[in-house]
Amino acid sequence: MTTRPYAAMRRTLSVVDKLYEVNWGMVLLITIVACVGFAMLYSVAGGNLSPWATPQILRFVAGFAILVAVSVVDIRTWLSLAYPFYGASLVLLIGVVIAGHVGKGAERWITLGPLGLQPSELMKIALVLALARFLHGKSVEDISKPANLGLALAMIGIPAVFVVLQPNLGTTLIILMDGASLLFLAGLSWWWIAPAITAVAVAVPTAWQFVLHDYQKRRVLTFLDPESDALGAGWNITQAKIAIGSGGATGKGFLGGTQSKLNFLPEKHTDFIFTNFAEEFGFVGSIALLILFAVIIGYGVQIAASARSQFGRLLAMGLTLNFFFYIMINASMVMGLIPVVGIPMPLISYGGSAMFSVMFGFGLLMSVHVHRQVEIPRHSGGII
Repeated sequence: MTTRPYAAMRRTLSVVDKLYEVNWGMVLLITIVACVGFAMLYSVAGGNLSPWATPQILRFVAGFAILVAVSVVDIRTWLSLAYPFYGASLVLLIGVVIAGHVGKGAERWITLGPLGLQPSELMKIALVLALARFLHGKSVEDISKPANLGLALAMIGIPAVFVVLQPNLGTTLIILMDGASLLFLAGLSWWWIAPAITAVAVAVPTAWQFVLHDYQKRRVLTFLDPESDALGAGWNITQAKIAIGSGGATGKGFLGGTQSKLNFLPEKHTDFIFTNFAEEFGFVGSIALLILFAVIIGYGVQIAASARSQFGRLLAMGLTLNFFFYIMINASMVMGLIPVVGIPMPLISYGGSAMFSVMFGFGLLMSVHVHRQVEIPRHSGGII
């Protein structure tokens, strides 16, 4: 007799079975972290739900519905949709170049009806999906063949070029790290990896001279010596350090942060919102939040390890690493450990595109978990 706990062993699952198989413990942790974000947006607005907390709550509710809907879709359907989704995201990126609008000095958004969309956020998920499908059909030996490797690098490099032109250096780095990580996990030979690392090191001076914009160079120089222009380019990072340091061990308490209330932090509701959290809840609260993130990442790794298909394993690990890179880069840049590159803290920072892409990614991760017993032949094209 098949009982509910073993429903995932069956090839065909009902919607009720799939909803039962969703990792609700992980969903609860995601919701708790999102609630921390709502509280911080309420705090940086001076104790008001407007203008940031209420829209963010509504986005999370919509994102939650997306997560549940995506999680019950068969993983073989996502395998079939991987390339079309990647192509559509690439078209939207090209659309930004043709008809995008400028915000905060960068051309990153495109208007689709009533929605303002940042396609680079979608591309981070689309790339993981497409690469997972491409690598799923390849053996370890196949991946290191020049033709296959060249195609995979083109899938990574083309969107990276469009994103860096916006300019959006932070998202470009995440796209490159997502792609490189998946190639490594799929078994790319060190005979390719070692020369690639060397080439990147050699290309840094060229990138500095011909790729980076002046404001990006200033960010790097400010990272190396923020006190050299504390009232100009070094303002954000200097104030961020003051906010984090003033929080001490246990913080000033909820709504007690002064750096954001007195508008010392210009991006207090987006990229630098973690500094307000550190100021109000201190070292202890910051570590607790990072532990919550770590447990979510641990769930993602566990889901990847339990998947029986190569596509499921690569998709789950790619999405988990994408989430990890988000957190690592944001936390590092607001603490002055790396240059400021404009990456939000997932689930915490204000922003619609980032929220929807993160929740869509978690939905895909849940789909892998729900369908973890599904075996997909290496050359399967999915169920469509």
